[in-house]
Amino acid sequence: MGRLNKSFPVDRKEKEVLQRKFGKRLAEVRTEKGITQEGLSFETGVDRTYISYIERGERNPSLFMLSRLAKALKVRVNELVDF
Repeated sequence: MGRLNKSFPVDRKEKEVLQRKFGKRLAEVRTEKGITQEGLSFETGVDRTYISYIERGERNPSLFMLSRLAKALKVRVNELVDF
């Protein structure tokens, strides 16, 4: 359990594209809500630099983190992945 099937390799390019799209969407929602990265950092309990990394597509947040981000932004998780 938890291991990748070697016959279905991870497409690094696809992963990077998805991370960038998610980051762009997160920044868009955050900005629409009038929340700064610092404010989102405070509400989620993670460092502002981590929020910045996510928004630049440099981090792949966990499902738990998606939930925390959505709660802090007062949106549903699906609104963050609608891109």
